[in-house]
Amino acid sequence: MTARKRAEDILKTPISISAFTSADIQARGIQSITDLSAFTPSMKIVSTASGRNDRSFQQIIIRGFTPSSAAAQTTSLFIDGVPVSTATGIQTITDPERIEVLKGPQSAYFGRQTFAGAVNVVTKAPPKDLEGSVSGMLGTRNNRDVQFAIGGPIFGEVLGFRATVQEVAKDGSYENAGVPGQTLGDQRTRSGTLSLQFEPTHNLKIKAFGLLSANKDGPNATGFISAYGVTNPKTGAVIVPNQGNCSFNGVTAAGAAVVNQSICGTVPKLSSTSPSMNTANDANITNFLASSNGRVVNADDGVQGYGLVSRYYHLHLNADWAIGDTGITLSSLTGYNNERRSQMSDLDLYYDTSAANPSTAAGAPSYFSYPYIVEAVSRDVSQEVRASYEPGGPFHATIGASYLNAFFQGSGGGGNGALGTTVSSVVSGATRSKTSGVFFGVGYDITPSLKINFDGRYQEDHLIAYTKPTGQTLSTSVFAPAGVYAGGSVLVQDKYKNFMPRVIVNYDVTPETMVYASYSKGINPGAFNTVFLSSSPAVQDIAAAAGLKVAVKPETLNNYEIGLKGRLFDNAIRYSLSAYYGIWNNQINALTLAAKDPTTGLIYVIQSTDNTGKVRVSGLEAEVSARASSRLNFNFSGSINDTHILKLSSPSVTQLTGITDFRGKENPLTSKYSGAASAQYTVPIGNEGVKAFGRADFTYKSGVYTNAANILKTPAMTQVNLRLGVGNDRVSIEAFTTNLFNNRAYASAIDYYTFDTTFSKLAIPSGVAVALRDLRTFGLRGRYNF
Repeated sequence: MTARKRAEDILKTPISISAFTSADIQARGIQSITDLSAFTPSMKIVSTASGRNDRSFQQIIIRGFTPSSAAAQTTSLFIDGVPVSTATGIQTITDPERIEVLKGPQSAYFGRQTFAGAVNVVTKAPPKDLEGSVSGMLGTRNNRDVQFAIGGPIFGEVLGFRATVQEVAKDGSYENAGVPGQTLGDQRTRSGTLSLQFEPTHNLKIKAFGLLSANKDGPNATGFISAYGVTNPKTGAVIVPNQGNCSFNGVTAAGAAVVNQSICGTVPKLSSTSPSMNTANDANITNFLASSNGRVVNADDGVQGYGLVSRYYHLHLNADWAIGDTGITLSSLTGYNNERRSQMSDLDLYYDTSAANPSTAAGAPSYFSYPYIVEAVSRDVSQEVRASYEPGGPFHATIGASYLNAFFQGSGGGGNGALGTTVSSVVSGATRSKTSGVFFGVGYDITPSLKINFDGRYQEDHLIAYTKPTGQTLSTSVFAPAGVYAGGSVLVQDKYKNFMPRVIVNYDVTPETMVYASYSKGINPGAFNTVFLSSSPAVQDIAAAAGLKVAVKPETLNNYEIGLKGRLFDNAIRYSLSAYYGIWNNQINALTLAAKDPTTGLIYVIQSTDNTGKVRVSGLEAEVSARASSRLNFNFSGSINDTHILKLSSPSVTQLTGITDFRGKENPLTSKYSGAASAQYTVPIGNEGVKAFGRADFTYKSGVYTNAANILKTPAMTQVNLRLGVGNDRVSIEAFTTNLFNNRAYASAIDYYTFDTTFSKLAIPSGVAVALRDLRTFGLRGRYNF
């Protein structure tokens, strides 16, 4: 393991870790971060935002620390210890050496946005001899995965290489109810990697790694359940059925009493009209997408219809130099990330061409629909240098410094008017995060069995928000001083300075059993909300009345953890147990406001964040692997992640429910209970090392609440996968089934709005958008190593 920037036995590392080797990943059929989370206690992936369930948005949730947005993640990704700036960067896993999921604050060593944990993908080193592999998978619904890897020496042991190419694709599991024959949820990823390792001497190693990944997806698989019916104004025909089953005495943004229909209890099944979307690429759509005006992604590189395209680059250069016999190793990690993504979806989440469009703009479609494009570009550079001292005695230490410069800019727009004419996409102001820090780790073995470590990081976050490229004129001082701001100029900026310590004490009860206790402090950077500063003064006044703010302070966490790790019966049983308790202060929560500009009649969906909560987090985690015999192996894992809201302000939920006191409620989008169990039986067949195997995997995630009022919860999500195969180290073939029992429980669900021709239901959440997961899949997979 490299959880503390040095190689350690996982059962001797005093941190809660789930680790998956290359063999583990292959045996479980893991292809993505979402697949990984199913087998990881305390980990969940949410890909639903603003009425869409697609790969343009991804939240990694560990131990119930739900991030406010993809840009404000509480868990960060790393490749070989080098940060990946956005959670959407790594979505397809291409044959890594292993993946480490570190739980609890990792700020001391990994830095920014590791408030709840970190996920580190360790890539394979080039092999010493020329070798490679070819693998392929074919499954139902056009599932396919083709992968080729080759590596070996270039100049003996001095320089080696390893390269991979892969295509993973599938058709969606659901048919568009409005467009017969069209599936929702189609995905395709093409990726390639190249690594070079240079070892001119026995004590100097330099590794360069590059990754290119491109996604091309169809319309997303999102279902919609409304608490209000939508009917054709002329004929009265039902377009969206009313599935509401409760009501609340809520309040409007102005404080007036209002009765709101809603959905309570367990999220119901989809009606026969869902999932459905308007996905026709008519002249209104094609003309809009042919123009680069108001977009951060060039029209030629962006989406060409409903769906998603994205391209991600990652480069890093790692160097380690061991200085003679001093025990000192100098290390450098240099990284670069660049991502562009473009996505368009039908925000009303239903198909209909019978309701007349209230927009009379020339070029607007005759029927009501609400297409919307969301685009983003992000890039960053990072540098870390450190010196490690490992002389082999009781004292060891690490000291280092790091720097990260991350840039982000988005754009979005659409609606029922004439796209590109009366309604267009708008580029938002960019944001930049400059994070610098120094860190250290000091350890001392008090006795051969008793050890103490003190780690810490001093970090400065410099956050900058810029005006949009065309400049901004603020005619109101509600959020920032009124005046004229040139395009790209600094609008607001601030610096946050924090120290994040961690203390760990571990004791070897026996040579095979270790206990540990730790305290750690986590800091998650603050943020700025600037998207509504480009709105009209009237919309800004609405945002201010709803409690939206510009500046958001950093989140803090004081975390306490105890754990037990060890082996039993000559390594036949390996186990890891941990318990944690923490207080999450200044919790950043997402605030969504739908506002109608009274001067133009246009609808704006404003998303912002604020420090509105305080949460107590606690839980238990366990992982056990058991070798019952030379042929039969078991794996078990599970967690209880309890989130207890101590204080919270959530204007949108209060407007819906009238509830102002959320004490004792659970965090939304968090599975309190999760577990996984696996069994594999292997039997030798003849000579040549051929073996046959059978494997069963069961995973479970309890349902999640859609908001902090805890009035609506998704069903528990279960999945059973089966695999049967035969092969040896050179050739293997297997048959598999995923989601054997066709469990349709939603992967996640969020509060959403009901769109109709009057736009009267956009002030307060009036429905729920649900993420639809893949249904039962059969397939064959083969692999040849050479």
